[in-house]
Amino acid sequence: MDFKHLPVLYKECIDGLDIKPDGTYVDGTLGGAGHARGIAERLGPNGILIGIDRDRDAIDASGSRLADAKCDVRIVKGNYADIVDILSEQGIDKIDGGLLDLGVSSHQLDDPQRGFSYMCDAPLDMRMDRDDSGGAYDIVNHYDKSRLAEIIRDYGEERYAARIASRIEKEREKKPIETTGELVEIIKAAMPAASKKEKQHPAKRTFQAIRIEVNGELEILEGALNDFIDVLKPGGRLAVISFHSLEDRIIKNVFNRRENPCTCPKNMPCVCGKKPEIKKINKKPIVASSDELESNPRARSAKLRICEKI
Repeated sequence: MDFKHLPVLYKECIDGLDIKPDGTYVDGTLGGAGHARGIAERLGPNGILIGIDRDRDAIDASGSRLADAKCDVRIVKGNYADIVDILSEQGIDKIDGGLLDLGVSSHQLDDPQRGFSYMCDAPLDMRMDRDDSGGAYDIVNHYDKSRLAEIIRDYGEERYAARIASRIEKEREKKPIETTGELVEIIKAAMPAASKKEKQHPAKRTFQAIRIEVNGELEILEGALNDFIDVLKPGGRLAVISFHSLEDRIIKNVFNRRENPCTCPKNMPCVCGKKPEIKKINKKPIVASSDELESNPRARSAKLRICEKI
């Protein structure tokens, strides 16, 4: 299946990075190279673009899409959380900009065999890196009920988490839950009738929660954001797109702490000596325009935050 990915908030990201033609930039979530191609087009022969992704399909597709770039393109199969080690392996200390487009890619959602989507029946998987062990099958069939409920509640912000976890436990006692279609029907059966009148699909929040747990998405985010800020040169920028409130809250908190690291009481003069390390380029998150939403409905929940190293 061809790796397709519509880059969300494309112009806002590329413009927000304020790209220098001879700079070094990292796309930590390469995907189908939608954003990366935009960065490459603004780089000259002395510029460097490092693209990182956990997904072998993304690595293969992006390599061909960036083949004609004028800049030095380096594609790495890895996790953006390992940015410091990846840069060290590339002989690079500091960068001029970084981009993280969090969450699942359009290709991963659209490929039924990856098991990310609740809209088609497929084996329970949801691994961004198919070289990893485990997957959604293990979580759904082997996590105890209380842990399942916790994940669905905390990562999916699902108010019926306990009911869904109980139903999963009941059904898997009869036979293993093997497909996304089976899981969707179990979720629907667990939810009260009133909830099925909501606009969004009843399985959306639970699938999000399981995907986050499978890939450790929230566990790595805070540390990765701090590492990206640490490796920025003065004047370098970091652009981060999130798709749900849990991610956005982490990004907002990290940016706030790095912009105002002072630990002194607010009503007392600062004596800790900690100085701001970044400044926010946009005080409020940038969201998709009505035109973009019309062409790409998946951009509806996207929020972009950008900061600059001082």
